[in-house]
Amino acid sequence: MNKFLQILIFTFTISVSSQDFQGQAFYKTQTSMDFGSWGDRMSAEQKKAMKDRMKPFLEPVYILTFDKTKSIYQQEETLDAPGTGGGRGWGRMWASAGGPVYKDIATKKSLQSTEFMGKKFLISNDQKKIKWVMEKEQKMIGNYLCFKATAQVPKPKTMTSVWRKAEKENDTIKDSANYETQEEYSMVTAWYTPQIPVSHGPAEFGGLPGLILELTTDRTVMLCTRVVMNPEKRIQISEPTKGEFVSRTEFENIVEVKTKEMRDMWRGGGRSKSIRKN
Repeated sequence: MNKFLQILIFTFTISVSSQDFQGQAFYKTQTSMDFGSWGDRMSAEQKKAMKDRMKPFLEPVYILTFDKTKSIYQQEETLDAPGTGGGRGWGRMWASAGGPVYKDIATKKSLQSTEFMGKKFLISNDQKKIKWVMEKEQKMIGNYLCFKATAQVPKPKTMTSVWRKAEKENDTIKDSANYETQEEYSMVTAWYTPQIPVSHGPAEFGGLPGLILELTTDRTVMLCTRVVMNPEKRIQISEPTKGEFVSRTEFENIVEVKTKEMRDMWRGGGRSKSIRKN
């Protein structure tokens, strides 16, 4: 780290610690669409049409509002484009998007407010601490010098992942006595800047010695396009309170059970239709 950067970080740290500051980081997210086995039955034109229809849900903008210890990460409010209302539920399923994520570093609390199958939940993200590996690479994101960190985290269970896994299990002949479900992990890459010395980041991620400006998971990239320090209109960072309180594991178990029930009903309906045709 050169001398100029050390002075810059030191000056910024003093300004942050000497006032009741607040900041906002705007993230453009992009999630690649995984068609799974359905893609085998779709033409290139059909895939393109599906991607175009789902684009508002796969490329939303999120805002991280933060102060020294607290933050809330939520989607930017926009008006739905004409004709997209019917795809809201499917779009969220494809994008694996949830509700606002609240974090309090001082109390080590992390809550996500979300809705599933018409019911509201408050999901506790108090998981095992992410074990970041600090890398040597660095790059500029806008005017901020960023450093790289990586970590392996458990893959979350979503409607699409549960559905896809059930399909694979049906198509694979296994020895049930020796079959064990193993937890899957994915690599996460973060780029953080010590020039903004807070341990916040998008979604449930954080814990680095600087604000995370870019984060990449298996299928999603979150890139900060703008940072506003001490906005004119101060925003209240409040802990969400509505919904049934569950742990992350409990919520993912609910998603798994309900998705399998829905899949069985769908498959049963398809079989009954074919029987009636005969």
